[in-house]
Amino acid sequence: MRDRHRRGMRGMLAPPNCIAGQMLRLRRPTLPTPLFFHYVAEAIEAIDSAVPDVLNHLEIGVEEVPDVSALWSSHMPLAASVEATKDHLAQIIIYRRPIEFRAGDSDQLKQLIFVALVEQVAASTGHSVATLDPDNIRGE
Repeated sequence: MRDRHRRGMRGMLAPPNCIAGQMLRLRRPTLPTPLFFHYVAEAIEAIDSAVPDVLNHLEIGVEEVPDVSALWSSHMPLAASVEATKDHLAQIIIYRRPIEFRAGDSDQLKQLIFVALVEQVAASTGHSVATLDPDNIRGE
């Protein structure tokens, strides 16, 4: 059944059957997209305030999901980086749906975005994670 007015699913996702055994419902609705982009902007600001000019040679973007043609191991990545070439800067891609799926609430969403971004920036630039996160927002 369709969710035309964003009020949630009106019925069960799958009727009881021998495979499912019981009704299956959607896990939870996704969080609003503007909130996700706001948290990405906050993470960028936090990294830039900790280490100025570290993001000057990086492009940061958001995609819905990772490319399915890429072979991933048993887990879905939260972010990825692409090395710089002579034609373009290094890129960091944050995947919105996998992060939202793992986040239980908006605080976890904010922290997952920050952790994913810090780890990718550290891998791309060679800076340590502790340098990019001096206030230990990651919680480690």
